Amino acid sequence: MMNLDEIIIRIKQIRDKANLSARELSLMLGKNPSYITKLEDREFNPPMQIILEIIECCNSTTEEFFYHNILAYEKDKKLLDYFNKLNDKQKEAILNLFN
Repeated sequence: MMNLDEIIIRIKQIRDKANLSARELSLMLGKNPSYITKLEDREFNPPMQIILEIIECCNSTTEEFFYHNILAYEKDKKLLDYFNKLNDKQKEAILNLFN
């Protein structure tokens, strides 16, 4: 489970990835222009609904946001997508290779 510091770091990461300023994101949420800055400065705990709205505004997903290593998410997801296209025999061969 993520703690508040990790959640705030993730908010900043997805905001940066979406190329949004704190002010822009605040306004997209219909909040005061300094809302995200105050959130990122840990002046308050964001409610889950706001976190979900931030994820959506940043064109991210909850899966990516809460992934254990957000910086590796895209590569890991791509590998998993490839792996899921393999038949059982191919999957078994790959698993044996790693063992």
